[in-house]
Amino acid sequence: MKHFLLVIFCALVALSVVAGLWRPRDDDPRIPIVWATDDNPVRRAQIDLFNAHHPDYRVVLDPANATLEKVIVQSMAGVGPDVFDCYNGFQLTAYVRADIAMDITEAMAQRGVRWDEMWPSVWPHTLLDGRMYGHAGNATANAMWFNKRLFREAGIPYPEAGWTWEDCIAAAKALTQRDARGRPMQFGMILDKWEWRFSLLGQWGGNIYSPEGTRCMLDAPAAQEAMQFFADMTHVHRVLPTATEEASIAAAGGWGTGPLALFAAERAAMAVGGRWWLCILRHPDYKHLDIGAVVLPRGPSDRIFGGGRASLVNRFSHHREAALDFVAFMHSPEWNALINRQADALGPVKRYHYGEYETDFLHNPERPEEDYNDTWRNALENADPEYPSPFVNGYMVDRILEKHTDMMREGLKSGRQAMIDSAREVNRAIIETLETDPSLRAQYDALIAQGAPAAWD
Repeated sequence: MKHFLLVIFCALVALSVVAGLWRPRDDDPRIPIVWATDDNPVRRAQIDLFNAHHPDYRVVLDPANATLEKVIVQSMAGVGPDVFDCYNGFQLTAYVRADIAMDITEAMAQRGVRWDEMWPSVWPHTLLDGRMYGHAGNATANAMWFNKRLFREAGIPYPEAGWTWEDCIAAAKALTQRDARGRPMQFGMILDKWEWRFSLLGQWGGNIYSPEGTRCMLDAPAAQEAMQFFADMTHVHRVLPTATEEASIAAAGGWGTGPLALFAAERAAMAVGGRWWLCILRHPDYKHLDIGAVVLPRGPSDRIFGGGRASLVNRFSHHREAALDFVAFMHSPEWNALINRQADALGPVKRYHYGEYETDFLHNPERPEEDYNDTWRNALENADPEYPSPFVNGYMVDRILEKHTDMMREGLKSGRQAMIDSAREVNRAIIETLETDPSLRAQYDALIAQGAPAAWD
């Protein structure tokens, strides 16, 4: 197996080198900056803005090679992008350990960029062991979307800040519709299986890991209660769809699947999501929607988890200074104003949403109907960063959580049991990682010696 994987790796490196050599001749005198990111249409305007402020540079979009594996392999082969995006702390750790991400701490300080001026939700994507490796392009935290028309027709007042989950469940019950056979026609609310931990886990005081990342804490009472509340909304109050019901109601509507799709198709009266949804909801196909947004209902606390998208500089880039200038530009008022106008979540720098910038942020004259921008700012004010564990593969953890969350949604286990089983599997994965990586094991043992909780009982 090892030899087979080595052959595959060598083949990928060889193909990457060939692809680099076959690149067409570029007669443009400007210095190119290849940016590996997603293909969101708003990226074009972001590129145009930077190019206009830096006429000697030319950012080139590369959405086909933006995955972690491709970035690492191509960078090691010398043909990687100059700048690449990072979406969570696990990815940042992987890039740094692969020696691909450039330490930009001093370079950003020379350009007047301070990491602590970014929203805290994006710190895990940009900082590791006190060093800066990237700058956030945006920041996000969840709130509650709601369909005003469906609320009006049901005679239910619009939700307002300060409401509770009890208020939300009462409204959702009134807005849930089923046919004579009990099949769902419209749900009062929808909450994605990936988003529950960003919206509920923090409110109940839970965390995925211990502060040191040495143990998965999903079996702690707080995490169990948060997931059980998700389960009760699904199976007791029946205001959230099971996985099967979500698929069936999406098929009946003929639009697609997922919370955003169901909300846009008016199959759900409320939906937990981010401001970036407007990148889709602003499309002319949905101009008939009359929607609002409000902060999430209050649980035991207002604490939630946030996130965002960060951009890192390739240590092997042939245009590092240009790449550094591009990443530093994300700290500018012009970049943040554009992100806010586009509704690509929120601008990454906190201060551009207050004081002299507040009016422009709160009131977009091109979008007067969007009178809820303060909702997203309030959400980020309550959003903690979600830090990863350096001792386990984050993709594996996501798969474990998805498996047990799906089982809970189908009624195959309780919310509490889903968390107990998830924690057991994640901790087993931590132990397996330590058995194969001596350097990580030494770091882990040092933390345990200092009193950090171990993955074993």
